Amino acid sequence: MSEQHESLSVEKQKEIMAKYDPESSVRDLTGIMAKIVFFGLLAFSIYQLYTTTIYPLPAQIHRSIHVGFGLVLIFLLFPATRKNREKGKIAWYDIVLALLGLGVGAYWPLFYEQIIMRAGSISTLDFYVGLLAVILVLEATRRSVGLPITIIAAAFLAYAYWGRQMPGFLIHRGVDLDNIVQSMFFTTEGILGTPIAVSSTFIFLFLLFGAFLIKTGVGQYFNDLAVTLAGKRTGGPAKVAIFSSALQGTISGSSVANVVTSGSFTIPMMRKLGYRREFAGGVEAAASTGGQLMPPIMGAAAFLMIEFIGMDYWSIAKAAAIPALLYFTGVWIMTHFEAKRTGLSGLPDEQMPDRKQVFKQLYLLLPIVAIVLYLSSGLSVMRAAIYGILTTILVGLLRREKFRKLYPIVFGVVLVGYAIYGMATGGFSITQSLVAATIATILVSYLFDGNFMESVDALVDGARTALGVVAATAAAGIIVGVVTKTGLGLKLANSLVTLANGEILLTLFFTMLAAIILGMGSPTTANYVITSTIAAPAIILLGVADLPAHLFVFYFGIVADITPPVALAAFAASGIASSEPIRTGVNAAKLAIAAFIIPYMFVLEPRLLMIDTTFMETLWVVFTAVCGMLAIGAGLIGYWFRRMLWFERIASVAGGLTLIYPGTMSDIIGLAVFAVILGLQFLIKRDLIGLPVERRGKKVQA
Repeated sequence: MSEQHESLSVEKQKEIMAKYDPESSVRDLTGIMAKIVFFGLLAFSIYQLYTTTIYPLPAQIHRSIHVGFGLVLIFLLFPATRKNREKGKIAWYDIVLALLGLGVGAYWPLFYEQIIMRAGSISTLDFYVGLLAVILVLEATRRSVGLPITIIAAAFLAYAYWGRQMPGFLIHRGVDLDNIVQSMFFTTEGILGTPIAVSSTFIFLFLLFGAFLIKTGVGQYFNDLAVTLAGKRTGGPAKVAIFSSALQGTISGSSVANVVTSGSFTIPMMRKLGYRREFAGGVEAAASTGGQLMPPIMGAAAFLMIEFIGMDYWSIAKAAAIPALLYFTGVWIMTHFEAKRTGLSGLPDEQMPDRKQVFKQLYLLLPIVAIVLYLSSGLSVMRAAIYGILTTILVGLLRREKFRKLYPIVFGVVLVGYAIYGMATGGFSITQSLVAATIATILVSYLFDGNFMESVDALVDGARTALGVVAATAAAGIIVGVVTKTGLGLKLANSLVTLANGEILLTLFFTMLAAIILGMGSPTTANYVITSTIAAPAIILLGVADLPAHLFVFYFGIVADITPPVALAAFAASGIASSEPIRTGVNAAKLAIAAFIIPYMFVLEPRLLMIDTTFMETLWVVFTAVCGMLAIGAGLIGYWFRRMLWFERIASVAGGLTLIYPGTMSDIIGLAVFAVILGLQFLIKRDLIGLPVERRGKKVQA
């Protein structure tokens, strides 16, 4: 972070994170317990890297150990109540729960063959261990993720058990307790199902990648680069927030974390320039929330999409690229018009960083470029993540003056040595050679420049970040297991279509409401699992392809973070801006209006996702969409080249919507309205025509 700008203290950032983000509400441990947790987190990361690159385990064993690590560390780090967090001590019952979590995690590895031999039936011991696993997962989820998703998972379990008592179409024959426990922990359709499978592979590795990026200094560099590129523009600080948050989304899987990380820097900057408190907080919340939509690394839920719709990650990220750019274009347009309306300029020269110095450090973006190349080259997601981590470590070493000349030699020698040995004996793959070379390079770096502990800290931070995801995906597995067991997904999908009378727009609207309501206070990962299991099938029943349907619910699950009355990202931004939370949320939702429109666009017009289209067709769709957002943004803010009249605002929004709605006739009407409003604005601005208008008793100034 540039020293030329004020920012919140680390203590204040932690306070805001703990208040609005359950995943950050951890104990501040000291002494022996702090060391135990530190080495536990380190062991978690080492285990994940080891099983990914060197020694893969059977799926049930690996997922069980992954859950076990998560349970133990959650009960040690996350207190039962906020009051206990402030004490910073671990209660005796938390130690007991951690030991029980250890037992649950070790059960599959210890009794793997016996469980497999029982082929679907469970023993008495199996039953109690499975029941304990369900209870521990729910409690761990409540502590680390929050109450909403815990209540939803518990409600689904109750639905499975009391199926015969359910009304109407929800009725089913019911599932007895033995079958519930068996399906929840002794199959791959419950806690150890698809969500935890993705958490224990793709998600964990990319969270590690993000942690290494932060330690490399990329997060700080994003801020300086954003100020350099956007700081001098009209309303510069707001555009810095947008630019920085779009980049920060690459290394943060949480809207709240993104708000606090970049907002502690950008919100004070916006306030100093003259932005209203609620608007400054709204800009940061809208931009930070959109970070999870930005390829190449979207939110953790995007990795679940790989398994749910059977597409490779690069295809998903490529399809999401244009909608994400349109989203940030929309936020940029709104902030630009607001800055023009209020007469806010860019940053003065003395507050700008040294441009040459910033551009000299462009090599810090190499890990981002590399991950795009790895994913687009056809590498598996896990291998791309491993290579991304290695690239980040090497880029981090470039910042070490003493080691800059030495590391290529060390790395090259070790890599070539291992490669030759591997070819000669067949004992090492290229991945193992790269891992060994990197480890050796880090060790040498530590001897010369102390870089080793930064890498260790990155491993620990990555594991800590993953704990909430472990709990959320385990709880989501419970929900998916119940849906699979009872057939609830198809029932709800059919009922949603019936309620909408088979109309696609109504079905999309009801699905949007469901995703936003379920997303209030729930992590995006769990929200996506629920909506993709229940709501997305309703859209698919109407003939929509899998990818647009799943991206639709993915978008609105994320938008829930800035949608009042429970808008956690906006509330976190209000904590930094000292603004009124609901008003901040309203401003954020207004600025992010594109996020409420774009999903409808790509469902009705899949060419926006580059599906079955040509380059020129995609270009036309993007052009009309950008024009539409320009018109809508101007109408909502009330300013284009000058302040807009009330009828201009209405016409501008209406014309923008017709441009966004796919269709030749709607495009013609929209472009005509766009041209008329634009021409009228320009002519009055230039005093080529006169139009005296009174607004609230004051003459509108051109």
